Amino acid sequence: MAQVTPIGVRVGAVEIGPARSEHGAPTLQQTLRRLRGMPVGVASGVILLVIVVVAVFASWIVPHDPYDGELINRLKPPVWEAGGTWEYILGTDQIGRDTLSRLIYGAQVSLEAGFLAMLISLVIGVPLGMLAGYCGRVADTIISTVINIQLTFPFVLLALTVVSVLGPSFGNVILVLGIASWTVYARLIRSEVLKLRELDFVLASRALGVSAFRIVAVHIFPNTINTVIVLSTVQIARFIIAEAFLSFLGLGVQAPIPSWGSMLGDSRQFMYDRWWLPTLPGLAIFITTLAINLFGDTIRDWLDPYSRNVV
Repeated sequence: MAQVTPIGVRVGAVEIGPARSEHGAPTLQQTLRRLRGMPVGVASGVILLVIVVVAVFASWIVPHDPYDGELINRLKPPVWEAGGTWEYILGTDQIGRDTLSRLIYGAQVSLEAGFLAMLISLVIGVPLGMLAGYCGRVADTIISTVINIQLTFPFVLLALTVVSVLGPSFGNVILVLGIASWTVYARLIRSEVLKLRELDFVLASRALGVSAFRIVAVHIFPNTINTVIVLSTVQIARFIIAEAFLSFLGLGVQAPIPSWGSMLGDSRQFMYDRWWLPTLPGLAIFITTLAINLFGDTIRDWLDPYSRNVV
């Protein structure tokens, strides 16, 4: 007698569904062995964890108020430059605000913008991709047409246009980035679903009369989670750069809220005589996005069912 299981269909003693590791769950020794083989991924994960902890506990970590500045302390150099002091380790900006404190608070803005924009695009794109891939015909035609129309507009140009119309603000930036990028999820999930819907365990579920909603929710969606996780890490890094770009142009986070992009924009006039002012926020963006991308690659390798059994 056939029985539907959470990952496939069991017919008698045989289960039709995605392949499982014959070794079962990895032991602690196997996990540590795999981690030793991923030094770049572990290092990027540690760096990313430090950045997240610093952002979460920013109000307890910052040595100075990032919003208050005194003109008498303006443009102080960092501690390694002549005239620098330990009171302002990374110096001060053009109105006397502590650069280190603003970098720490800027991490909150960048990570929040990247995560929330990713969440919006995921919530929109994944269901539409599922609908287009599984239902096909009319739904696929309509959704694919909308995707193709939106992809004709360059992402940056679309974001600039919408933000200019709605007005520059942190909320509008997140909304624009999320809505402008749902097509990435929809296209990828659609292609995954088109492959999954023809596998034996899905065909067997249909033959047993399982509803389309249950097939998608219980059998197809869980098999796309790995893809969604890996794509989400890439999207977060992309959104951090996009938010910094819009803030650099004055269309993102507005003063006095610290943002790495706005710090770059405010300090570009000091690029030659006080190089550290634009360099430090630029390094913060570079290190954060690089750590996220490398960590995303590690997650992809970790979730790969073929490399998972190589211990």
